Amino acid sequence: MQVLVIGDFHIPSRASMIPEPIMNVISNKKFDLVLCTGDLVDEKVLDMLGRFGPVKWVVGNMDYINGPKSVKVKLGDFDIGVYHGTGIYPRGDPKQLYSIAKRLNVDVLIHGHTHALSIQIFGEVLLLNPGSATGVWGGGPASLKPSFMILEVRNNELVVNGYELVGAELKRVTKKYTKTSIGIKEICIGIKEI
Repeated sequence: MQVLVIGDFHIPSRASMIPEPIMNVISNKKFDLVLCTGDLVDEKVLDMLGRFGPVKWVVGNMDYINGPKSVKVKLGDFDIGVYHGTGIYPRGDPKQLYSIAKRLNVDVLIHGHTHALSIQIFGEVLLLNPGSATGVWGGGPASLKPSFMILEVRNNELVVNGYELVGAELKRVTKKYTKTSIGIKEICIGIKEI
């Protein structure tokens, strides 16, 4: 199962579109699911995401449309939650995100709001942030590099591919995890340019 994880677009208020190198990767695939961390700003972004696969999304602090604040899905053996990150200070604080993951009863929490790509284990929970698809500023120490993720789920194995546009090059970081009786365990790490 392949899942596109993406968010923090801020279209059209801070960006006009997703950069072409990113669109070239995601538009050539049909995903089993698209998970969006919010801050679409324009509801038309949801229509665009729907071209890539079925969409589950949450509202961000800059979205003025009705939608859920969190969603939970079961992918393989993993319970995965999505939450924008509004109300967490400092932004992206792993301890507070861990508390949200425990409240949602998930193994993996996907969040946004920081506009910076992040992959980390905190306690027994995997915290994933796809960053900003457009690389726009976000009111904090954002990377300003457009980014997104593609997850590959097979039963109790999860491969996380984090993509970040650095200059004209799309770089990929790949990490592999397994679900055990005591939480998430990292299997291997790799860095690859594409």
